[in-house]
Amino acid sequence: MSKKNNKLWGEKSMTKTQFVKDLKSGDIVDSIFAVKYKKPPRPYTSGFCFEFRVSDKTDEMTAKYWGDRNEAGVKEVYERFQTGDVVHITGRVGEFRGNLEISLDTGSTVRRCAPTEYDIENFVAKTDKNVEQMMSELMSMVNSIENPYLSALLNSFFQDANFVEGFKRCPGSMHRHQNYIGGLLEHTLNVAKLCNAMYAVHPALDRDLLLTGAVLHDIGKIREYAVTTSIDISEEGMLIGHLVIGEQMVLDRIGKLENFPEVLRMKVAHIMLSHHGLNEYGSPKNPQFPEALAIYHADECDAKIDYCIRLKKEAETEDPWIYTRDFKHIYLR
Repeated sequence: MSKKNNKLWGEKSMTKTQFVKDLKSGDIVDSIFAVKYKKPPRPYTSGFCFEFRVSDKTDEMTAKYWGDRNEAGVKEVYERFQTGDVVHITGRVGEFRGNLEISLDTGSTVRRCAPTEYDIENFVAKTDKNVEQMMSELMSMVNSIENPYLSALLNSFFQDANFVEGFKRCPGSMHRHQNYIGGLLEHTLNVAKLCNAMYAVHPALDRDLLLTGAVLHDIGKIREYAVTTSIDISEEGMLIGHLVIGEQMVLDRIGKLENFPEVLRMKVAHIMLSHHGLNEYGSPKNPQFPEALAIYHADECDAKIDYCIRLKKEAETEDPWIYTRDFKHIYLR
């Protein structure tokens, strides 16, 4: 490797000392961040500028590079990195229309980092729970299913090593509940436990159908989310969404199982499509039988409680409450 390349890539790992959630107006920034997206250079009154979005495991923020009238020079800085890269930048935090953002200029550092220079766990958070233990608990539920068709359906997924690896790595969401690696497994286990508790109260429910739906309801997220240096949505996720993707995945597996009952096939498909509950929340169909209704409420319950707990935990105020768009007031004491 040439000396020039050594300088470009760096020779040792950088320690990340600044995180997005801790940045305040006026702070000097000198750290590494993942790039969520970037927008092409455009002219402004003093030259050319461009915007990009940076993130780490704590949050994300807009960054703006304010260049001079040397359009080629600004374009060269813009082309140093791509979406998904980790960059070392220097700048200052300011405020624009009530939002914090990082301002950079021609004297700022803007450098793409090599994978050897950073720890991916600084950018994509992981569950703090034991993944293998959660997986063992979930498999105990899977193995308890007595209906041979539903058992075969679940085994077709959970005996597939590639599926299991993706399932264990997938986040539960991008920004809200369980938004970290391992989040989907954590959320799915919680939903299955809630459904099992509902069955204890309402034994008229079909437990096998209920737990099968609970375990499979969000599997489409494996293809909906793209996890690199950040959690983002895939093209398939944006255009189709995890409800429909998940239904397709289930129907594909059912199609390979012999003599799978038609009504049972439709019920499982209905659960996949209705687990958001209402059309305005993305469900093509509203829940139309008790097991589907139970899964919707268990899913909603775990997602909202997990998100509310996180907002309360992350609140930085001496006030007795915070106000949020999703929950309105959250009492903190």
